[in-house]
Amino acid sequence: MPILARMLPAPLMMEVRRGAIAQLGPLLADSRVATSGRVAVAVGAAQGDKISGVVAATLGEAEVFRVPDGSVDAAVTLGGDLRKGAYEAVIGIGGGKTIDATKYAASLAGIPMVAIATNLSHDGICSPVASLVHEGGKGSFGVPMPLAIMVDLDYVHDAPASLVRAGIGDVVSNLSAIEDWQLGAAERGEPIDGLACSMARTAAEAVIGRSDSIESDAFLTVLAESLILSGMSMVIAGSSRPSSGGDHEILHAVDQLFPGTSNHGELAGIGAAFCFYLRDDRSRLDQVVECLRRHELPVTPGDVGLSEEEFTAAVMLAPSTRPGRYTILEHLRLSEPEARERVEGYVRAVGR
Repeated sequence: MPILARMLPAPLMMEVRRGAIAQLGPLLADSRVATSGRVAVAVGAAQGDKISGVVAATLGEAEVFRVPDGSVDAAVTLGGDLRKGAYEAVIGIGGGKTIDATKYAASLAGIPMVAIATNLSHDGICSPVASLVHEGGKGSFGVPMPLAIMVDLDYVHDAPASLVRAGIGDVVSNLSAIEDWQLGAAERGEPIDGLACSMARTAAEAVIGRSDSIESDAFLTVLAESLILSGMSMVIAGSSRPSSGGDHEILHAVDQLFPGTSNHGELAGIGAAFCFYLRDDRSRLDQVVECLRRHELPVTPGDVGLSEEEFTAAVMLAPSTRPGRYTILEHLRLSEPEARERVEGYVRAVGR
């Protein structure tokens, strides 16, 4: 009997440890990512000088480009610079904005990209999506998955704690996204990829029950691996479905209505908790809220400076941010008074 299997895309190399950037040259050579050494390096504004010095020591003549922000304009400018050089690959080093801009620039230049994360704010490390700011707000753009992925724990420890904790909210929100995908399958006959769901769920479960924190290398390693696994689940699914449901619809609505409110991972965590409240799943709600509080993440709209009225407005706008996606928000089709009542009930249920 023939053995049938599908081929799964995966990074050529994955490293999560201290000192990854300092060993970048040998790692690239050993993995055959760049055999001639002709690579470009894109670094963010915050740690650019520090990283540039380390890169020069390990890669020699590699050309370093500065990425000022996570905008479409910055990514297009970088893409143009990359097209001018005969680079084998581009290495994006930094946080989510730098990595997303580099992913998009690499796709424009038609060269592979290596992602090296210096914080763990969201699952964009490995995802086939670049979230970039443009004139109309913030959009998601399809891009190839990074060819190789590294997480340097030395830099993660030095990153702002709030950005590292944010990754917890993003990966835990997978649990809500999977529920929404299963709802779409049950109500609309939407095809569902069980393997992608399994990977996204495993990533979330690996983090949600741990008692240690971001001060621990062991916890950061699991968080990094979970965020990478979450990104890979989207590659396998061919969409963001296993990691983005009503929770992310709400955060995108907040981004549109109240730009600058908190960050992606923190808003994803609040969105996930609220969606479990809408499902009347008290067990999962308590588990998510306990995890968020344990890691000092926001739980209520007020924790990120939003009033209940503002959060209600975001809930009402949320379905329009992902047209065609079926989640608990589309299923309930709440009127404005109903949404306001649910928001007030959620705050009563989880607030303190």
